[in-house]
Amino acid sequence: MTAGANVPFRVGNGVDVHAYAPEGSDRVLMLGCLEWPGERGIEGHSDGDVAAHAACNALLSAAGLGDLGSVFGTDRPEMAGASGGQMLDHVRRMVAEAGYGIGNVAVQLVGARPRVGPRRAEMEAAMSSALGGAPVSVSAATTDGLGFTGRGEGLAGIATALVVRSAHP
Repeated sequence: MTAGANVPFRVGNGVDVHAYAPEGSDRVLMLGCLEWPGERGIEGHSDGDVAAHAACNALLSAAGLGDLGSVFGTDRPEMAGASGGQMLDHVRRMVAEAGYGIGNVAVQLVGARPRVGPRRAEMEAAMSSALGGAPVSVSAATTDGLGFTGRGEGLAGIATALVVRSAHP
């Protein structure tokens, strides 16, 4: 057993970054387990949902279970096109099997588009549903035109997760 394995709670951080698909691509933007019609899609082996992927990374980190690449690597053809919701559900089950419940997940999206505010509650509900009802909060920020997100080249997601030791691991 690893050091600290019996602590009552653990915190993990996660990041995910994806470039936008080329102009004219038929890729659909998936973000926060939602489809965003009319927005430029994201490149990726899976659906490229940076919000869901960052949340997965944070949960895996908190539970001491590795990272997105070790669980859903691009070397796994069955993961091609996997949805962020499917990935969150899979990670939720892994976290539970490791003896933890999810306390909460906070996700920060970084990019100029899409405008998150009008669909924030919908994103939170969709991600929470994929995590079996665990609380999810979503916020967003721009970078005032700085960096790849500011130049409109892609999106980034940053997440923090709290997991709590289950009474019956």
